[in-house]
Amino acid sequence: MASSSSLLTPQEGVGGEEQSVLQKHVSFFDRNKDGVIYPSETFQGFRAIGSGVFVSIASAAFIHFSLSFKTRPGKFPSPLLPIEVENIKLGKHGSDSGVYDQEGRFVASKFEEIFSKHAHTYPDALTANELKEMLKENRAPRDYQGWVASEAEWKILYKFGKDRDGLLEKDTVRAVYDGTLFHLLEKQHSAHKRSEN
Repeated sequence: MASSSSLLTPQEGVGGEEQSVLQKHVSFFDRNKDGVIYPSETFQGFRAIGSGVFVSIASAAFIHFSLSFKTRPGKFPSPLLPIEVENIKLGKHGSDSGVYDQEGRFVASKFEEIFSKHAHTYPDALTANELKEMLKENRAPRDYQGWVASEAEWKILYKFGKDRDGLLEKDTVRAVYDGTLFHLLEKQHSAHKRSEN
């Protein structure tokens, strides 16, 4: 895994501009790097990290139905459900950890708070129960869409990111925020498929 000091370095976007951490997080799914993510690309991204077909289809559908309209302000809704990477900050939902600010930048103090408040068993890792505790505490009243979105995101992260002991380590969580975890999982999945052949 990449060291935590290298995770949050600037990365250029499609037009050569520096991407926010939130943009880097979603750019893994922009498979052709054109700044627009279509459901087929999200499906491909989930398959690339080892998701099954059903989970990949369901994830792509949920993500694009939730984010397409929000990331295309002033544009007519598209039946192709594209997500514009440049505007991904507009898709931020409530009941989250607050690690991304309103501009999609990484807020280190909020990241540290996840572990200082909820990592009771080990200081740099979350158990499944500690993760549930965090999700429950972050819920804003009557923000049902935010509850569902947060729950889905963290459960997917836990499924793919937990170690052999069922712990979600701090470095893994940090790597998902800027998307580096997705690239690592893709390499591991590719290597595993090659070893089976």
